[in-house]
Amino acid sequence: YAVESGILCPKGWHVPSDDEWKQLEMYLGMNQEAADDFGSRGTDEGGKLKETGTRHWQADNIDAFDTYGFTALPGGCRYDDGSFTTIGVYGYWWSSTESKYGKDKALERGLVHFDSTVFRSRSSKGYGFSVRCLRD
Repeated sequence: YAVESGILCPKGWHVPSDDEWKQLEMYLGMNQEAADDFGSRGTDEGGKLKETGTRHWQADNIDAFDTYGFTALPGGCRYDDGSFTTIGVYGYWWSSTESKYGKDKALERGLVHFDSTVFRSRSSKGYGFSVRCLRD
């Protein structure tokens, strides 16, 4: 799987782990209990990451402030059958952490146009999500 290839990020950078994503979420205001949970978590942490406006996000891009210049974009998802979905609606980002529920799944984050929380889930590594590189 591409997320496991070690070549997605330039030298000196890496795909962040689930714990590194949680560290970002807690910096943005999420508490530890919420960060450790699955599903839609937090309050406005996702809005602090999303690109403002509707150039890329659907028209009702709720509470998007891009407070720290992360400028999260809604790249959608590429399913393992090659089809694409939810571009403009959702943004998904891989973590480098494999799910304890199977070697074919990894933990990911998601943002959506109609909410300002951050979604945490486990998904098939066969899916194509965005990757945000973190400096070593």
